[in-house]
Amino acid sequence: MSTIVVSHGYTAREDSVWFPSFQAELEALGHQVVIPNLPGGEAPVAEVWRKAFADAAEQAGPAGDTVLVGHSIGGVNVLRMLEAHDTEKAGPFAGAVLVSTASHEVGYDQLADFFDGGFDWERIRAAAADFQVLAAIDDPVNTPDPIEHVAELVRGLGATATVLPSGAHLGAYPEDHIELPDAVRLVTDVLDKRG
Repeated sequence: MSTIVVSHGYTAREDSVWFPSFQAELEALGHQVVIPNLPGGEAPVAEVWRKAFADAAEQAGPAGDTVLVGHSIGGVNVLRMLEAHDTEKAGPFAGAVLVSTASHEVGYDQLADFFDGGFDWERIRAAAADFQVLAAIDDPVNTPDPIEHVAELVRGLGATATVLPSGAHLGAYPEDHIELPDAVRLVTDVLDKRG
């Protein structure tokens, strides 16, 4: 059994957007899904979120059996957590799936500190064995061009991208309960690649 640890986005919780169906589908396949409610969801602080998510991932089990998933600013939180991860001590994670994740600040002042200083792509790449990016071409949040964000993540992480022709922010509001089978597929793809 593998564990999937999910970092939700701004104002979201464990029961938001596509998380309930995502959790049900993966648990039906025998995996454990952990979606911690990160502190201060209405006013997130980057370092507080990174630490809370890192603690949840550490408790989940061995890094090599764990896939990290992030939606929106939660994907940036995954990147920050990987950037600080002690790969020598704990080993790399099985992979990371970033959904509707921005590669740079997009105009939300309350989230700007998540992007401070840019990313150490080399360090992040070393902290997970596989990276997958999932986005929609019509995402109104990741401005000015959603594909630019995808391309930067692909270049920086050596990631594989899945770009949907529609879907906006793939759950823009916590109450947008949708199914996102592509996210489930990407997680299972990451797990299937393990040696």
